[in-house]
Amino acid sequence: MTDSPNSENKIANQSSREMQWVDRFTSTLDTKLRIPGTKIRFGLDFLLGLIPGIGDAISLGLSGMLIATMAKNGASGKLVAKMLGNVLLDSIVGTVPVLGNVFDLFYKANYRNLNLMREHYEEDKHKGSVWPILLAVIASIVVILAATAWMFMKLFSWIGGLVSGT
Repeated sequence: MTDSPNSENKIANQSSREMQWVDRFTSTLDTKLRIPGTKIRFGLDFLLGLIPGIGDAISLGLSGMLIATMAKNGASGKLVAKMLGNVLLDSIVGTVPVLGNVFDLFYKANYRNLNLMREHYEEDKHKGSVWPILLAVIASIVVILAATAWMFMKLFSWIGGLVSGT
């Protein structure tokens, strides 16, 4: 069975509708509201971040939905990795009381991801494989874990020396 021109148009229209949803939802999460008397914009992501613990988890889930929709609509592996990096940074810093909220107010991971997606479609950027980025992330995690293990070993050795008096 071959695709007819009408089925191609339906696919294009569906993709367009989904991307319009991404645009609106990103606005809702990151830029829908404005602090009166300023140019500072914020959205649901910032408001959810004010709820300790659960707010950040909900925000992470909503951001994941956006990334999944963008991936479904043609984002490359490299682009998805960059978007995940934005969301993970936002989520990790977001767990720090007060600082995380201020960071959320200015970083706007979902808006950054939407701009990455636009660059991908309009300027043909962010093409390529996810593997170089993934390998760099894995290597960084291994180094951090090794450094953490070394620090704990030194700490326990120091504590052991204090306890034993040597």
